[in-house]
Amino acid sequence: SYYAETDAIVDLLARMGLTRIVVFYQNDSYGKAGLTGVERAMSKRNLKIGATGTVERNSVEVAAAVKAIAGSDPQAVVMISAYKSCGAFVKEMKKAGSNPQFMNVSFVGSRALAAELGDLGRGVGIAQVMPFPWNPATPVVRDYQRQIAPNGSENDYSFGSLEGYVAAKVFVEGLRRAGKEPTREAFVTALETLRDFDLGGFYVTYSPTDHNGSKFVEMTVISRNGKIMR
Repeated sequence: SYYAETDAIVDLLARMGLTRIVVFYQNDSYGKAGLTGVERAMSKRNLKIGATGTVERNSVEVAAAVKAIAGSDPQAVVMISAYKSCGAFVKEMKKAGSNPQFMNVSFVGSRALAAELGDLGRGVGIAQVMPFPWNPATPVVRDYQRQIAPNGSENDYSFGSLEGYVAAKVFVEGLRRAGKEPTREAFVTALETLRDFDLGGFYVTYSPTDHNGSKFVEMTVISRNGKIMR
């Protein structure tokens, strides 16, 4: 969930000694869910958000957000928006002479954001909810790599397609457990009774009251040449 991601982001920033944390978010349910997650994570650590700035969906009009946030002298910005608007925000913040630690939730799309930012992307952090897709040491990643790029082209790997692969494996397991003549009810029950199901070093658990599946969160950063590093 975005609550798990934002908690992990705030925890990392706090451990780095960065307490002047602000939020740039998309003005819709997605962005507001992320904002609530940051608020909860900050409150848990007796911290308060220093400032906020918003952007409308499908817009890159970030001038007002930059003015509101840059003026607060932030040490870190948690960004909850799409890659185009996040890219525009980072660029305009740097033009304004403000260069805090920029952090994103996984929805942003790592490679898309890196491409959008170019050389300005170095050091921008991104939370991930999947194992590192370029590391074959994890069995599910090794299987994914064989399926997505049989000839071994790492340019075809991404967190998004790995998440799709994991979702497909979970879906197939649900069908298998639902029996030879699955109904909707049997399929839902099959998924909701999965407990610590091992997909190959990556585990999912569901229940009737929890459909998140996983609490896995890992931080990555955009390195030189737009590469994503752990």
